[in-house]
Amino acid sequence: MDRIAVLGAGAWGTALARVLALNGHEVRLWSRDPDHAAAINADGENRRHLPGCPLPAGLTATADLDAALAGSDWPLLAVPSSAFRALVERLAAHRPGRVVWATKGLESESGGFLHDVVASRIEPTPAMAVISGPSFAAEVGRDLPTAITVAADEPGLASAVVAAFHNERFRPYSATDMVGVELGGAVKNVLAVATGVSDGLGLGANARAALITRGLAEISRLGEALGADPQTLIGLAGMGDLLLTCTDDQSRNRRFGFALGQGQDPDGALAAVGSTVEGVRTAAELHRLAARQGVEMPICETVHRVLAGEIPLEQAVRGLMERAPKPEFGG
Repeated sequence: MDRIAVLGAGAWGTALARVLALNGHEVRLWSRDPDHAAAINADGENRRHLPGCPLPAGLTATADLDAALAGSDWPLLAVPSSAFRALVERLAAHRPGRVVWATKGLESESGGFLHDVVASRIEPTPAMAVISGPSFAAEVGRDLPTAITVAADEPGLASAVVAAFHNERFRPYSATDMVGVELGGAVKNVLAVATGVSDGLGLGANARAALITRGLAEISRLGEALGADPQTLIGLAGMGDLLLTCTDDQSRNRRFGFALGQGQDPDGALAAVGSTVEGVRTAAELHRLAARQGVEMPICETVHRVLAGEIPLEQAVRGLMERAPKPEFGG
């Protein structure tokens, strides 16, 4: 059994820590807030972020990062993308040989991939793995069946992470395409905002299906430019996560978009959701990444322009529908 430090005591970090502890691993769950860590230990659950999901005895929360990392076989980072770089920089002093993360999104400072942040900030460069796929934390916390992808740059690390998580309710698949897995996990949040807007405007199921399908085409075009494996983008971390996030109201990004479609401004929509909406930040980062690669992503670009206050929703919808006709494939 491994000793694993799960860094980030939100819903997702807690759900993953719970799976690991149920599998018999010794888990230290790190929270920035000492009161939050104490409450988790006292209550035997994370009532703030994952209520109703009892935590196993092998899981202990702490607000001391050094204590969480002491003697760990590998850390698992589960913080928002906006906090990822700062945490990696703190982690660097511990010189970990392996780093795993379940954060989805692009890096907020550079607009690049999270594996580039790890590689540039930790010396020597550790073995790296990313966890992604269609997985709502609340369902993982209730032991509902879930399948995810673990992409690593070293086969031994992929095998270790898969083995640590695998049980009769949680099925990880191994992969090597970190770019494709990270890309799918980031772009789907922007597209979920788009489908939420569409449903909030009452545009119907046809429009939602079109947005999801053409959104997958946008992910695929950018993936091709970045060297991602096309198979990754039609797998769990690509199409699987896209379908989940665009169609279920457990998705914060979809709920945010729906509130926009119902007439709320972005600040009001964020307040209505009440927690981190990764797609808001990712839309701007994706805009810059697509421009650098010379890739056309009209749906994602429209979401960016709406959130930036450049165009109203009605003009955004009209602009997408009035684009010049072209072949579905290769156009």
